[in-house]
Amino acid sequence: MIDTFLQWDGGILLWIQENLRADWLTPVMQAVTFLGDSGWFWIALAAVLCCFRPTRRAAVAAAIALLLSLLVNNLFLKPLVDRTRPYEVVEGLVNLVPPPGDPSFPSGHAGASFAASTAMFPHLKRRWGVCLMVLAVLIALSRLYLGVHFPTDVAAGALIGVVLGMVGSRLSCRFPDRWCERR
Repeated sequence: MIDTFLQWDGGILLWIQENLRADWLTPVMQAVTFLGDSGWFWIALAAVLCCFRPTRRAAVAAAIALLLSLLVNNLFLKPLVDRTRPYEVVEGLVNLVPPPGDPSFPSGHAGASFAASTAMFPHLKRRWGVCLMVLAVLIALSRLYLGVHFPTDVAAGALIGVVLGMVGSRLSCRFPDRWCERR
């Protein structure tokens, strides 16, 4: 059963490698994945949004969600599951970025991106929330394109991120209105 699952998961990555990779697209996907490295983009965005009262609650929500994502995904689940990266076990798969130093499951990039974008969504104008969700999807897909995560790693990271983002959004509402303006 596990071998069949690994073949399915790895087969998707090989299909992406054979059918979707292109010389012009690779640097784009490397740049997109860079936005998710260590959550720096989401942290920087939260820092900027924190400077303005109308977007401060979105910043607080993102900060809470990112902290939860770090704790749950990176400090708890990755060491617990300790899944090998796909390019180490899927024959013929080539990764297109330097090998990450941590385990594969769940995707930290997907987790942080979906946590932050989900947390901010209800506290921003809809068009900005949608743009951030699209960016989260692109960052998650870039991990598959580059061959550094299995599809199940990315799906789990995204799902956990959405849940933690909802928690972050709820918890941010506990901050006083005088500090954060309600939308």
